[in-house]
Amino acid sequence: MTKAEIVNEIAKTTGIDKASVLAVVEQFMVVVKDSLAHGENVYLRGFGTFQVKERAEKTARNISKNTTIVIPAHNIPFFKPSVEFKKEVAQ
Repeated sequence: MTKAEIVNEIAKTTGIDKASVLAVVEQFMVVVKDSLAHGENVYLRGFGTFQVKERAEKTARNISKNTTIVIPAHNIPFFKPSVEFKKEVAQ
């Protein structure tokens, strides 16, 4: 499902115009990204948690050049679904 499809579905079920729904969805994504960028987790009860994980430094191999490279430590965002979310998807 794409962002446009999400906006269409919300607009259809709530009766709110698509432009307003799109603005809310866009702002939600901005708030989540900004929060994660500042080290804050985002908790949505009954849905899940957006968190940041720290990846440790590691060595990797470039097979084509047969060299070893070091990948520095870095942070990555991830989503952890709630128990209710997992149960509903499993059915």
